[in-house]
Amino acid sequence: MRIGVVGGGQLGQMLGEAAEDLGMTCLFVDPSESPPAASAGEVIRAAYDDLQALETLESSADVITYEFENVPVDALNRLAGSTPLYPPPAALEKAQDRKLEKALFVELGIPVPDHRAVGSPEALDAAVAALGLPLVLKTRRFGYDGKGQAVIREPADVEAAWRTLSPAPLIAEAWVPFDYEVSIIGARNTKGEIVTWPLSRNAHREGILRVAAADAADGPMHELASDYVGRLLEHLDYVGVLTLELFVAGESLLANEFAPRVHNSGHWTIEGSETSQFANHLRAITGQPLGPTATIAWPGMVNLIGSIPDAARELDDDRLYLHDYGKTPREGRKLGHITCVAESAEERQRLLVQMDRL
Repeated sequence: MRIGVVGGGQLGQMLGEAAEDLGMTCLFVDPSESPPAASAGEVIRAAYDDLQALETLESSADVITYEFENVPVDALNRLAGSTPLYPPPAALEKAQDRKLEKALFVELGIPVPDHRAVGSPEALDAAVAALGLPLVLKTRRFGYDGKGQAVIREPADVEAAWRTLSPAPLIAEAWVPFDYEVSIIGARNTKGEIVTWPLSRNAHREGILRVAAADAADGPMHELASDYVGRLLEHLDYVGVLTLELFVAGESLLANEFAPRVHNSGHWTIEGSETSQFANHLRAITGQPLGPTATIAWPGMVNLIGSIPDAARELDDDRLYLHDYGKTPREGRKLGHITCVAESAEERQRLLVQMDRL
């Protein structure tokens, strides 16, 4: 079976590697000169909205998917529909606009921080008056890894935040005094079967995910998060892997955003779960039964950002696994990650600290 993938970044690379293990092949569309996914399959070098390239993908693949959420929805909607496309473009459209995304959460009864759409300086002033300070001002589209947002802590910050982010459509969100952040990754196949992985407890640095560790697979927090992600999967008639990012505030969970794709916070599933998020995404979109998602021992992950230290390449520890994306080093760029599988929570914490200090 051949999987067509729009996008050829590291997520595509890991999908391609999982496909090989499942006896499948991948064909990618990506405009980059040397995309990471080239190590895991053939790449059509073209823009994501190049209709000719997408039509070639459609005619050459048994099913089409995508590996990041900034794929132009209009381009996907122009395809003939002769080849199944998952996840559905309607889910992608919701995830690309924070206003639509928040409205979807509200419709499904998933709690979110208080928020206001902002399209003018006057609307921003009204949002500040309604939500109070501090608040977070974000672009409605194309924000990721901390980009496209500003924290307004006092009235003097309002004008500068507006100048920085306008004229793009914006959304203002009330500041959440959360305890920590988690994500729940779920998968749904073409027959409606749903599985979820244990919660991932996440820590960010400068807006970029740095450390993720599998949390409890049972208990009220996992049950609540699984309920929320299940509502999304069912409502969207979703097929594939979907990730819901949440703030933990006491006993409550507030939705931050969802990603209609495999996700950085789930990279630990490659070595640390009975079935990785990448394998189950492929199983889901090809109509196969989903694999079990229980953890293997105590898994976690550290992102390597900006550079891959020599010490990471010289690791000699069967509890640690280096994934090098083959990307050119650049400040703020995710170049790889190290996963760990430890025998206890305490051992995992020591390994994560050790990797974080490389």
